[in-house]
Amino acid sequence: MSVSTLDATSSTYRPPSFLAVIPVLGVTQILAWGSSYYLLAVLAQPIAGDTGWPLAWVVCGLSLGLLVAGVISPRVGDSIQRLGGRLVLAASAVFLALGLIGLALSPNLPLYIVSWLVLGIGMGAGLYDAAFATLGRLYGKRARTAIATLTLFGGFASTVCWPLSALLVSELGWRGACLVYAGVHLAVLLPLYVFALPKEPKRHIYGSAHTRIEQGGGTVDRPVPEGSRLLFVLIALVITVSSMISALISVHLLTILQARDIALAAAVALGAIVGPAQVGARAIEMAISRFHHPIWTKFASVVFVATGVGLLWIGFPIVAASLVFYGAGIGIESIARGTLPLAVFGEDRYASIMGRIAMPSLIIQAASPSLGAFLIDGFGADGAIAALFVVALLNVLFVAVLFVLLRRRAT
Repeated sequence: MSVSTLDATSSTYRPPSFLAVIPVLGVTQILAWGSSYYLLAVLAQPIAGDTGWPLAWVVCGLSLGLLVAGVISPRVGDSIQRLGGRLVLAASAVFLALGLIGLALSPNLPLYIVSWLVLGIGMGAGLYDAAFATLGRLYGKRARTAIATLTLFGGFASTVCWPLSALLVSELGWRGACLVYAGVHLAVLLPLYVFALPKEPKRHIYGSAHTRIEQGGGTVDRPVPEGSRLLFVLIALVITVSSMISALISVHLLTILQARDIALAAAVALGAIVGPAQVGARAIEMAISRFHHPIWTKFASVVFVATGVGLLWIGFPIVAASLVFYGAGIGIESIARGTLPLAVFGEDRYASIMGRIAMPSLIIQAASPSLGAFLIDGFGADGAIAALFVVALLNVLFVAVLFVLLRRRAT
């Protein structure tokens, strides 16, 4: 069993109440997601129209940013593990602000792309995975409730920021919108992180013989004990596959619906069902979470997603029903993403483990829009959704294997 020790000066440290932390992280997550991951949903067309840059390259900026976020995520997790989330999240606000200022001032496409790389650092250090790691660092096993509550806030990111972005673009143009968001990061998010989040003591993690290896004449801690590495691989795999499905559908959902001869206005209205389904499923999960292990949350998530995608594929006449299943699945997936690793691996190395799990997930999210476009171009919308259904069924199988392994470990 590994042992966590705090600095001697902090031996009396007590975590703050949820009420002192969750609203702060909730507000900052809404604004961080809305001004980065969801930014181009509103700004892509105005940017392309104003600059003449190809729309594909405008959107590619987000993919490259997510790629950077994935590459740095292990380092982010290790930093939160050692220092706590306060400084890392504060740094994310600075990088997001710098990236947005870069976007606003970009005179050409190369500098626009470079600005998205800076934004990628901010996303890697400031979105869900970093926030979950921070909560795990603060509350340990108690973080499950905090994580579920935080996802309720995050579910409103597009609801709040898409209309706000549209208003800013109409009044100030897309460059002005980016500058306003940059100001929000520096004037609102940065002070909230620095002054409202608790200052945590540095934590030194000492591993047991099972978690330390000989390397270069010395010993090095591994975030995941040797006996748990298969569990780690499976958890990372099922989270990565879920991320790929949700990222691909979120970008191409309207295209898929219109291929069913659904008019654009109706497709937009149907797509809007996904958000409330996410939030509703998260609220139900919060109410019943104390009665079950997070593996059940993950299992319900992949089953709901597979059901929703399958109903879309077979052309189920009540399209709204398929989107409710899909939305509920990706809604509680966000909770499982944070709570399952905590339940399986414990709190001692949780932040570092979350950083490593985030890496393949963010990288596949970066590639998913292009992958979806390739599938739709090559096989049509029906072929693309059929392929996604097969992948979703495989993910159900992977989670079933993970469930069996966890049952065996518990006995």
